[in-house]
Amino acid sequence: MNALEAMVKPMPARDQASMLVGLIGRGIQASLTPRMHEAEGRRLGMNYTYKLIDVDLLPPAEAALPDLIAAAEAMGFCGLNITHPFKEQVIAHLDHLSPDAAAIGAVNTVVFGPEGRVGHNTDCWGFAESFRRFMPAVAKNRVLLLGAGGAGLAVGRALLELGVARILVCDVNAAKATALVAQLGPDHAELAADAAAALRDADGMVNATPVGMANYPGSPVPLENLRRALWVADIIYFPAETALLRAAKAQGCITLPGAGMAVFQAVKAFELFSGIAPDAEAMTRHFQAGRQQEI
Repeated sequence: MNALEAMVKPMPARDQASMLVGLIGRGIQASLTPRMHEAEGRRLGMNYTYKLIDVDLLPPAEAALPDLIAAAEAMGFCGLNITHPFKEQVIAHLDHLSPDAAAIGAVNTVVFGPEGRVGHNTDCWGFAESFRRFMPAVAKNRVLLLGAGGAGLAVGRALLELGVARILVCDVNAAKATALVAQLGPDHAELAADAAAALRDADGMVNATPVGMANYPGSPVPLENLRRALWVADIIYFPAETALLRAAKAQGCITLPGAGMAVFQAVKAFELFSGIAPDAEAMTRHFQAGRQQEI
């Protein structure tokens, strides 16, 4: 028996009333996604099991992404969420992509079914829905996007859908940033080689890098470059308030934490896994209850 098999025994039968799903990523033990899914499953009368598959905690011989996907599929998982750093890498191991995932170039949700392994992206809708609800009146002429990895790809597409006129893309990997600018199109995006310079005339900024997480402490931009007129969004939800958001609040900036995106991407993923639309407000309460247990 391998580590993954030991983790999920005993397995529920695969049907709508009894579901097994999971999350593959690195350093994910603090994730509140399992709580949201399982609590909503219970509320809907389902036997819903959500397992963390943390590559950092697996033996090296069992930690290869394609092997984990194949094992989960063979063991009766209905699907998987995919997080850092595998959202782009996973595409090579799927049979089909939904239109949104194909357009974005990143996958955070994989559904196992009659058509094989189908990749979706719920991050884009999750960020956009959070922004629409909690940042409805901010200026969107020029926005700095930090990060062009899997999360940045989704956020970039969301910013376009939200009506941002110009997206300034900055990433330590210049090739990734250039590729995202090309994907978004020259009419909508440009490369920002210097984040501090880009902030000078930006209306807002979004941190779509892992900088600010517990494993990646610090800020993705010099905090002295923040100013009151700037709005600041962060996709990180653990910790609840990153160093970036804390400094932005101190400057009087309007801020958007990552909790909303975390909840709304989970709402869409739950529906893809189960075929049942969950209650977004209920999932928000599940998330908040999990957060209270952290304190």
